[in-house]
Order: sequence, then structure tokens, then C-alpha cells
Amino acid sequence: MTFGHWGKLLRVNLTTGKTTTETLDELFLRRYVGGWGFIGYYLLKELAPGIDPLGHENKLIYATGPITGQPMAGGGRHMIGGKSPLTGGFAASEAGGFFGAELKRAGWDAVIVEGAAQTPVYLWIHDDQVELRSAEHLWGLETADVEERLREELGERRLRVSQCGPAGERLARIANVMHDATRAAGRTGLGAVMGAKKLKAVVVRGSQRPPVADPEALDALAKWFRDNYHQTGSAVFSTLATMRMVRVNQGVGGLPTRNFQHGVFEGFENLTAERALETITVGRDTCYGCPIRCKWVSEVKSDTYPVDRKYGGPEYETAGSMGSLCGIDDLEIVAYANQVCNANGLDTIGAGVTIAFAMECFERGLLTTEDTGGLDLRFGNAEALVEMLHRIVRRQGLGDLLAEGSLRAAHKIGRGAERYAIQIKGQEVAMHDPRVKYGHGLGIGVSPTGADHMHSVHDSAYTSKGGIADLESFGIIEPLPFDDLSTDKARMVRYGMMLRVLDNLTGMCMFHMWTPRQKADIIRAATGWPTDVADLWLAAERAYDMARAFNAREGFRPEDDMLPPRLLEPLPEGPAEGKAPTEEQYRAALADLYGLMGWDADTGAPTRAKLADLGIAWVADLLEATPRA
Repeated sequence: MTFGHWGKLLRVNLTTGKTTTETLDELFLRRYVGGWGFIGYYLLKELAPGIDPLGHENKLIYATGPITGQPMAGGGRHMIGGKSPLTGGFAASEAGGFFGAELKRAGWDAVIVEGAAQTPVYLWIHDDQVELRSAEHLWGLETADVEERLREELGERRLRVSQCGPAGERLARIANVMHDATRAAGRTGLGAVMGAKKLKAVVVRGSQRPPVADPEALDALAKWFRDNYHQTGSAVFSTLATMRMVRVNQGVGGLPTRNFQHGVFEGFENLTAERALETITVGRDTCYGCPIRCKWVSEVKSDTYPVDRKYGGPEYETAGSMGSLCGIDDLEIVAYANQVCNANGLDTIGAGVTIAFAMECFERGLLTTEDTGGLDLRFGNAEALVEMLHRIVRRQGLGDLLAEGSLRAAHKIGRGAERYAIQIKGQEVAMHDPRVKYGHGLGIGVSPTGADHMHSVHDSAYTSKGGIADLESFGIIEPLPFDDLSTDKARMVRYGMMLRVLDNLTGMCMFHMWTPRQKADIIRAATGWPTDVADLWLAAERAYDMARAFNAREGFRPEDDMLPPRLLEPLPEGPAEGKAPTEEQYRAALADLYGLMGWDADTGAPTRAKLADLGIAWVADLLEATPRA
């Protein structure tokens, strides 16, 4: 018997309507653990190189971890993957809330959806009862309406829904996958994969607690966190949540402003956590098993831009992408923009950065009112921001082009517009400026999913002795400043990235400040494996390297790990005035990280020796069998 997992995978073929169950043995589970590990394995094994991400050959993979579904902090996270329609490479995103726990409690470790339906369907999973049902009556509805209809139709008030919104139905490459209408698996465009498959939703209801090897030890760890999280780094998330980063990043000169042209925003006070608490915040929400309650709920009574609490509220990334990045300092507008995205299944980062790109193109004369359908698409025009979001969802006018993401839009606009598309591998950069956080820039550069702040380091955490405590297990014993990009920083980035991926594999949340040793204790109690910190860290590197290998097989090369030109240009003012890594510095750091990770300097893929050391030499066989693009 397995512990921490069920040892079961559900495979659903939308073309044939057939569903099957597969066994995941102990060796597979221990080697790949969950999350990225499962996703990377099946993408490499089952996708032919070069397939169309929006074609029926792509697969949508739901993956849990050994902690998903356990009644403890972090037990609500799950991961989704496939081939990205935005980047053309490895796609993975994760979400909190309750869906992941419900899927695990229904008795499944993973679900693979393949093929494509002729007409819209949804997948209904009720423990071991699985069926495909027509979703034609749900197609075109906003996310909260879909949830309500499904609860009425299935007679289950406590079911959980993962769905693509109208943006995904229309194959917007910046579409996300929404859960509970408030939790987004937000990056890499997986909502468009659901839309292409005519899969409106995956709906789950479970009634079983996943088996654990040592329930008493696991419960004791859960209670320890519940009683002591206020004494850990998690405390700040229970007070000012992620919105606190508006003030933090403004203070260091790294609050992305007007499409990353600046690092300070004159209207930042109107976007802060304190202002949100005073004006739009009406409650707090949480995820399965978590006492922190970091999710804020917003409501705005307005005839023009009303905000309904059923769509949650904006977090820092949205305050940045829809606020300072677009030159807008109105929290009510930001909350409304967040609602439009959650209701329609749009990634708030991708949408905000792409609109900011279009705003700069407009101000520089690369777009005109003829292109925008009459919109004065200048920075600071809140009405234009909101209207463009609606046009992206409807794929109307310029919105049809922006739904493709900033890089594709820039290629179509031409005349040097690519310089203003702030993206890596086609995915838009999040609200953390690499000209302030040098190591962060290195992490988002090499990320297999394109720019993604969730599995990169944040240098601010590693500038003090207390901040590097989690890395001491790996021999990192000296703090480094923000603007260090030495070999020592590359080494710090390597270990810090793997800690983030470890959270993904296990189904834990990065806001829960367990130490690495505590994480090993948690996994040991859940699974019964004789695991330790090094063992888990190697599992994370195994997953990361499979993702890098997938990208190499799809034709990605080291040049795709470069930052966009703007992020190598010094900031013009503020506390970080004059700061930016030079191209030479960045390339040297890339070379250092490649060497430390065991990646090939010509292909960017892990070497055969590295893959063999990780116990996955079969990945090297696949790479060698694939003709070079």
C-alpha cells in the first residue's frame, strides 16, 4: 500500500469518451513525487516533438502532491500542465483553494485529459465515479455562473470546479484555469488548452482522507504550524498579505511602472495594502487546511465598475500589472480589472503586461486610434484599460491581437515593437524588477515556463543571516546583496529555485514557512519514505531538468534564457537609480548557473551525465533520438 498518494491516475480521452485507471507504483511516486515531476514525465513520454499546443495531441495534466488533501497548511495546492500555447514549451501552473484537496480526496493523484471533444463537455469526478457530460449550456458563461449552475445540476453544494472561462473558450493564449472563481492557475495559457479541447470544466467531489504512514506525526506537525505560524515568516501574509509588496517594492525602487520604464510610481500609496484595507476589502478567505487566510475579498458599490465579492480580490501581482504598470492608481479600477479576469479566465499578469505594452506602443506612435478602435490607450487611462480587457476576452479589434500575448502582438505590429514586449520565452514578466533583484532575473531567465516569479528566488529574502536560514542545509551560509550577480549568487539561485519547485512537487504553499527539515519530516510522516532534505531537493532538480529537457526538445536554446533588453537598461530614478545588470554580467551568471546545474552550453538541456546522476537517463535517450531543430 502507498501512503501520501493513492497510487492512481485517471486518464480521460475526450475524442472517444473513454476513461481508464492506471496504477502509479511506489518507485514512480518516490522518484517523481507529484506536481512538476508527474507533468514533466508524461509530457516527455507521451507528447511527440513539435505538436500544436492547441491541437488534439496536447494533454492537460492535473497533478497533486503527497501533502495535497491533508488537513494542514498547504494541503490545498495542485498543479496543472501541458504544452504551452503561449511559449510553445513546458507549461505548468499551480493553484490553491480547495479543488486540489477535493481531487485528492476523491481518490486520485493525477488526471490526464487527452484528445478533444466535438462539442463542449465537463468531466464529473465523484470519488471513483467518473463521467463526461454535456457542457453546451455552460459554454460562454462566466466562471461564478458556471459554478452555481453545476452545483444546482449535480445537487452538490460542496463540489469544486476547475474551468476555462470565455477567454479560454476563444483560445486566448493568456487565458488561465480558474478554481472557485477566485483561484487562478494563471500562467502559460492552459485555459486555451481547455478551450481547444472543448473541456469546459473538471468538477470533483471527494469523501476520503488520503492514507498517511504516520497520522499522529502529521497531525502534530499541522497543529504546530497552526499554533506557531505567527512566529514564522508566514505571519506577514496573515496581516498585509501579498499587497504589502506594493510598498516594499516602491521602497527599493523596483515597483514596475509604465511598462517597466520606471521603478517608482507617484501614485503607489493608492495601491497599498493599507489603502485596500481602508477602501475595498470586506473580508478574508483561505485555502484548504490553512490558518493564514491571506486571500482578501473585495467589494465595490458602483454603478460603473461594481466589484462582487464572489470573485475575491486583487493581490500584489494584479495591483502591479493593472495598476502601476499601466500608470493607474485607482484601487477600485484594479479590483474591477481583477474581477473581469477572474470572471472570464484571463491571467492578470499576462493581460496587464500585454496592455501596458500596447500603451507604450500607442504613446510611441506604433499604434494609433485607428488600431485601437478609437481608444486613447495612454498610460493612466483606466477606462481604456477596462475596455481593452473586455475586447481581449471577446477577441475584438486590437483585443484579438493582444489575446495572443505581448510577443506575438509585437511581431505583428513590427517597427521595433519587440523592444517593448517585456517577456521571456513569450511569457510576460511578473511584478518584480530584475534590475533590483539580480538573482531573480537569473531565475526567471532560465525558467522552463518563461518568466515566472513563483519558482525563482527573491533576492530580498537572502540579504540577511536570518533570510538564508533555509539554504544553510545546502551550504549557503553568507547573505548576498540585491545587486550581486557573482558565482556565489548563481549558486544561491540554484538552491533557492529548487526549494520553490519542492513546494510544487509536494503540494505545499510557499507562504507556509516550514524549514527544509520540517518539510522532510512532513513528507516522511505522510509517505513513510526514509527521506531527507537532500533526497527531496534531488527530486525537485529531477523535475526541473525534465522541464528543461522538454523545452530543448521543442527547439529552445540558451539565447531564450536572456532577459528582454529593457531589463538590462539602468533604472532612471528612485532608490535603484542607475541599477541594472549589464549584458556581460548576466551572460556570465548564466554560464555559472549552467555549469552548476549541469546544463549543456550549446543546447541548454541537462547533460547525459547530469540526467544519469538524477536517475533519469531515459530523458537523455529521448533527446538524442530527436533531430535538432
